[in-house]
Amino acid sequence: MSAASGFVAACVQMRSGRDPLANRDAAVALVREAADAGAHYVQTPEMTSLVERDKARLFANVTVPDEDQTLAALRDVARERGIVVQIGSLAVRNGDKIANRAFLIDADGAITASYDKVHLYDVDLPNGERWRESSTYTGGACAVVADTPWAPIGITICYDIRFPALFRALAEAGASILTAPACFTQQTGEAHWHVLHRARAIETGSFMISAAQGGHHEDGRDTYGHSLIVDPWGRVLADAGGNAPGVILAEIDLARVADARARIPALQHARPFTVERIGRSA
Repeated sequence: MSAASGFVAACVQMRSGRDPLANRDAAVALVREAADAGAHYVQTPEMTSLVERDKARLFANVTVPDEDQTLAALRDVARERGIVVQIGSLAVRNGDKIANRAFLIDADGAITASYDKVHLYDVDLPNGERWRESSTYTGGACAVVADTPWAPIGITICYDIRFPALFRALAEAGASILTAPACFTQQTGEAHWHVLHRARAIETGSFMISAAQGGHHEDGRDTYGHSLIVDPWGRVLADAGGNAPGVILAEIDLARVADARARIPALQHARPFTVERIGRSA
């Protein structure tokens, strides 16, 4: 596929554990596998280098970005293979808390953009799972659209996908490709993962590309997997099909963005409105 018409995208699906160096090596091997299969752009999942719910263990194993070995290794792979790499996220030190931070790396190994997850996952699930990301992580405050050799890309992380206004804002800012690499829980993934991705793609007329964690992790959590690539009409181009580590690829034909947005020009048709509450108050 020529650069003018598009590129080949890959998602790396992982099952990261408690050993950052083992996770680094797994990520490097899978990114190389994707590049060898013809990918020009490769995305890894949220928390590529460490999946750890114990706060003390987490803080003991994270550092500032300049000292992060996974970031350094994937910069080397991007340069070595001449590809763009999007690290879904790494846990990095940010004062007395941790940032859940994504990185975009160009084919020369340079970091061209980063993004801190805006929406933090503070929920109580029916199966007893309880998550309080705000007790450990700092939330970001800035949405990010970054240029690539092919098209602008909007960067989000996991729980962000439940906030359609963020994705619309990214598309309105010029993104043709939207991303939400994740460490989605098994329970919520079974219910919502596919429909949320298809909805964000359809609403904005954009590609959705999301690498995922999958399976049973050393810290006890279970994640859904099913890394996805969805086209702007909501068609699933590639699905990992389960939770096993591996690679999926799809051709990204950017003409599909213009076609979808011409058929359904929802980005142009938004109008301001007010909300009126009618009825008796309690």
